[in-house]
Amino acid sequence: MSTFGVIIGNRGFFPDVLARDGREEILRVLAEQNHTAFCLTPEQSKFGSVETFADARRCADLFRSHGDAIDGVLVSLPNFGDERAIADTLRLARLNVPVLVQATPDAPGKMTIAHRRDSFCGKMSACNNLKQYGIPYSLTTLHTVSPSSAEFKRDLEWFSGVCRVVKGLRDLRVGAIGARPAAFNTVRYSEKILEANAITVETLDLSEVIGRIGRMKDTDDRAVQKLKNIERYVATTGIPQPALLKMAKLGAVIDDWMHAAQVKISAVQCWTSLEENLGVVPCTVMSMMSDSLISSACEVDVCGVIGMHALQLASQTPSALLDWNNNYGSDPNKAVCFHCSNLPKHFFKDVQMDFQAIIAGTVGKENTFGTCVGRVKSGAMSYARFSTDDLTGKIRGYAGEGRFTDDPLETFGGAGVVEIPNMQKLLHYICENGFEHHVAANFSTVAPIIHEATTRYLGWDMYAHA
Repeated sequence: MSTFGVIIGNRGFFPDVLARDGREEILRVLAEQNHTAFCLTPEQSKFGSVETFADARRCADLFRSHGDAIDGVLVSLPNFGDERAIADTLRLARLNVPVLVQATPDAPGKMTIAHRRDSFCGKMSACNNLKQYGIPYSLTTLHTVSPSSAEFKRDLEWFSGVCRVVKGLRDLRVGAIGARPAAFNTVRYSEKILEANAITVETLDLSEVIGRIGRMKDTDDRAVQKLKNIERYVATTGIPQPALLKMAKLGAVIDDWMHAAQVKISAVQCWTSLEENLGVVPCTVMSMMSDSLISSACEVDVCGVIGMHALQLASQTPSALLDWNNNYGSDPNKAVCFHCSNLPKHFFKDVQMDFQAIIAGTVGKENTFGTCVGRVKSGAMSYARFSTDDLTGKIRGYAGEGRFTDDPLETFGGAGVVEIPNMQKLLHYICENGFEHHVAANFSTVAPIIHEATTRYLGWDMYAHA
């Protein structure tokens, strides 16, 4: 789970006991959800709260000493709180992590001077000061919410996802294996814009991959183990053993390089160099990586795999890269999403290994074994797409939610029918703004997490489709 720095706001002319009880409640709630918390103790300040500049310094020192571990900061207001001390703490700590501001509600029967919180008002003052200090922050769904409530539990789950996405996209290292296929101008991107956003691209020429495969013996332990993993992962009935061994060596070489280069995710060249020069498709190898939460996209779609990674960070489940591929009959809110495919096994009702039907006629069926094919299962769907914009020098994108359906579909590859509310508006947005035909997808409802993380904390230009 997440690790949070916790600031307990307090203000002297409000009942101190509220700060004491509020601290105990919020820390208990965090522990119950298996989060780790760093918070001042009652020995370090009054009830472990932050009220003065001296308190702010102590709290900032505490946060800085655990800076590498802290994913986000939770500001809890059991009473009005001192807005300056809260902002000073965050400025002095210099964590640059997401911040969630929570205020505990008053009870109508406890509005006397002995019990009144005024957190409703104090939250506005705290946010005003954070805005003055230039510190970005997030809000709970309800303006005031009890830490022990189901509503706050959902807020905390959402915020934890935001923290994972922000942390996972900053200082991200992406492996680009091979060159962009000449026919795929659509996946062009700017390494410099990504680097300016703390995302580094490490490249590996496909000739190096094929050369390393050629030097790897059939009995190499890495190849033998990878072959066993492939045969455990997917049904390989009818697939020639030499093709399976080539896939195993390809997977072993990519694993070794990613470990040595310390890259988290990858985008791999496919059409049609691997088929012509190695004699297999990389789909199963990529499917296995994505299913293990190491996202991998085809056609060297680096921005596409970053979208996969963001969804995986938010949901903690595997992502896929799909084509917005076909209309579905006359329903304006449905479409067919498809790939050849390298979809993770997590996406399928059932899956088996096959050959790549589209390019088999060009390079020969015998050179196209290794796809993972089947029908995509039904369920909630989140989708996202990022792109670098050379005209503005920024990363832009879109995110939204829909669902995979059980509508009948007779086709090949990995395919499913999606239903998205007001889909024609989304399609117009994609075309009017020149986005790619690839989209990252995930079985989840995490689009609001993606939007909050990328816009508020990373500064990307995003459209939230609703």
